[in-house]
Amino acid sequence: MPHAWPTRHLAGPGGSWAMIRIAEAGRNRASNRQCMLTTAGSDVISTVFFSGALVVAVTLLDAFEVVLLPRAIQRRLRVNRYFFRWTWWAWAQLAARLAEGRRREDFLAVYGPLAMVALFGLWGACLIFGFGLMQWSVVQGDTPSATLLGQIIVSGDAFFTLGYGDNVPGERLARLLVIVEAGTGFGFIALTIGYLPVLYQHFTRRDVQLIEFSFRAGSPPSAGQLLDWHAHGGADALERWLARWESWAGDLIESHAAYPMLAFYRSQHAGHSWVGSLATVLDVCSLVIAGTEDARRQQATATFVALRRTLIEVSDALQIPPARGAPPRELDEQACRRLGASMHPILQGWQDDPAAMAAVHRLRSSYEPRLVALASYLLLPLPLWVDPVALPATAFSRDAVVKRLTEGESK
Repeated sequence: MPHAWPTRHLAGPGGSWAMIRIAEAGRNRASNRQCMLTTAGSDVISTVFFSGALVVAVTLLDAFEVVLLPRAIQRRLRVNRYFFRWTWWAWAQLAARLAEGRRREDFLAVYGPLAMVALFGLWGACLIFGFGLMQWSVVQGDTPSATLLGQIIVSGDAFFTLGYGDNVPGERLARLLVIVEAGTGFGFIALTIGYLPVLYQHFTRRDVQLIEFSFRAGSPPSAGQLLDWHAHGGADALERWLARWESWAGDLIESHAAYPMLAFYRSQHAGHSWVGSLATVLDVCSLVIAGTEDARRQQATATFVALRRTLIEVSDALQIPPARGAPPRELDEQACRRLGASMHPILQGWQDDPAAMAAVHRLRSSYEPRLVALASYLLLPLPLWVDPVALPATAFSRDAVVKRLTEGESK
């Protein structure tokens, strides 16, 4: 049967050329659309690959800075910094619904260890997801039907080195990614196992001194009771004791500046607090510095500087600004007389005149705003200057000491 030409073809000799040009234009448009789709698809695949590489790089950098780099990082854009900020905010909101007491403290004490486990889980999930994105973009040339979820499962298989054997990539680059991810996962798990004991070692070293501190200064502590304890030891014993706290502050700077998450680890014993103990020793140092005129203030000055620097380092690591306009802890005239009565047996010639009290208030203003802000952020109570229950004449008498030891008040 003869071919049925279109009517326009029969119109004249120029009609056939017009039809050819129309057909060619149609083929060109289809080819252009196909090229545009191919180019767009290639751009999407490249974007997905580099997005996955960025996720892996950021996660590995964050883990390296937290686990292996023994120094404080000042950069604000960090995964773990936002993780602790948001999760602590949520945890503190839940804790605020509980009444103050042992139940609330137990709930807050869970956050530190739980947050570290969750952070390791977040790092692992980010690495699996990032490698999964790269795997999906690489296998598109060999297996266009591969799904993103399927490649994330392949990534998890490689990360934990499970070795099922039913997911074998065909592309060489994809196989290389599997090898790299397997090595990364193996090293990540090893670092996790080795990191937690180091963290708990720092935590234990911090809390050991708090146990010794609690019986001397009370639980909760106060500067007045601490001075009463040292009344029979004299200035030399107090100076040696302050030197130990200078060393404790140095260790705290080293550990909490490099590992800020330690600030969320609460003491194992009720009434003990590293922030409260730090505040009490700062108060005692302020009294010694302000009321003496000789070399006996040197050790108190060194301890004061070390403890105040600890406050600054920890506050900066957690990005906690000083509390502006917050009411300071009460130190009225009666409390000053009570502290003066405790200081005179220790330091002969200690001055409690208005100039000395003014110096105490100036020293307080240099650390109390940060102290109040840090304690408020961590939901830790601050100690009083003077315990209203314990009196100088009776706090360490025979009957009072026997009562505290037998009734468990020193725990």
